[in-house]
Amino acid sequence: WGGGFDTIYSLQDEAFDRERGLRSLTVALGPRRAILAARLLHVGAVLALAGFAAAVPAGAGAQSWSPRPGVTRAPIEIRVTPLPAFDPRESGRTRFGELAWRGGFEMTSERKEFGGLSALRVAADGQRFVAVSDKGHWIAGRIVHQGKRPVGVADVEIAPVLGPDGKAIQTRGWYDTEAMAADGGTLYLGLERVHRILRFDFGRHGLAARGQPIAVPPGFKSLRSNKGIEALVAVPKGHPHAGALIAISEASLDDAGNIRAFLIGRGGGEFAVKRSDDFDVSDAALTPRGDLLLLERRYSLWRGVAARIRRIALAQVAPGAILDGPVIFEADMGFQIDNMEGLSVHRDADGETVLTLVSDDNYSMLQRSILLQFTLVEPE
Repeated sequence: WGGGFDTIYSLQDEAFDRERGLRSLTVALGPRRAILAARLLHVGAVLALAGFAAAVPAGAGAQSWSPRPGVTRAPIEIRVTPLPAFDPRESGRTRFGELAWRGGFEMTSERKEFGGLSALRVAADGQRFVAVSDKGHWIAGRIVHQGKRPVGVADVEIAPVLGPDGKAIQTRGWYDTEAMAADGGTLYLGLERVHRILRFDFGRHGLAARGQPIAVPPGFKSLRSNKGIEALVAVPKGHPHAGALIAISEASLDDAGNIRAFLIGRGGGEFAVKRSDDFDVSDAALTPRGDLLLLERRYSLWRGVAARIRRIALAQVAPGAILDGPVIFEADMGFQIDNMEGLSVHRDADGETVLTLVSDDNYSMLQRSILLQFTLVEPE
């Protein structure tokens, strides 16, 4: 994945001084309590000011675009801070439900447009990746490993997501790019606020690919504005509904309180995912065995943020169905998580199934962009 691209952007300055704010909290409360307080203060502020806890509204503080003639590539430097353990309280622990810890790191950059990572796909080689941010940027590069442990990223580039006219999608008012699916060299992006799906010939054009809207079911029109499509999965050959797209909303609920979802393609229709324990959908991916892994998150003002993964048989997906499956992983703020929004699955050279997760920091100094990797312990 690569290729030249036209990058056109300018950003307003941040509203807060990151280092000064965190330093003040640390002096007052101590390191661990400062981190907890910072996250709770941020999410509480989002809840109070925006009316929801999942993300900052894309229109608030969104960047304005202006052309920079002659700029065709935008490399970006990413600094990483390793996460030695997923559970800081038990540094030697590696098993968490059906997942085995491989490693992870926090990512920061001087480039103010970096952040808001909402979806991710890792290539079959386990190195190349492409992510998308809330505010309509591609971020592509390589994951660097020491053995099986992820230790950083390299050759990272950033570019605006382009619409069918070759302009940044935000010039059309298309924002909240929350979901991504890969089908060979084709990528699909879900735009949550405007209830659209764009198709990109990424294999041919890379970051310069232009998104072409695809036909979506009529039911998209009744999705909630900030609880729209949050997960996309392209069903591969050899599976039921091969060639179709699975599109799952974040928390647009049906009359029974379940999460609305769609099968787009031949024989498609609407179905639902059973909602439980106040968790909302944040992403989904398929395992090599053909199971649908559903990444979910929950926010509580008193309990903070939690993340979990459910395993659902792909064969359950059908119009009118209500999907459910066992929880194979769950973590709260005692673990190294943040607002986990992206999930990708690939098989490594040893045949192990690897899960890569990324978090959306909402472009806030009080949250983190982190990348985590686990091995899926497959059932016998």
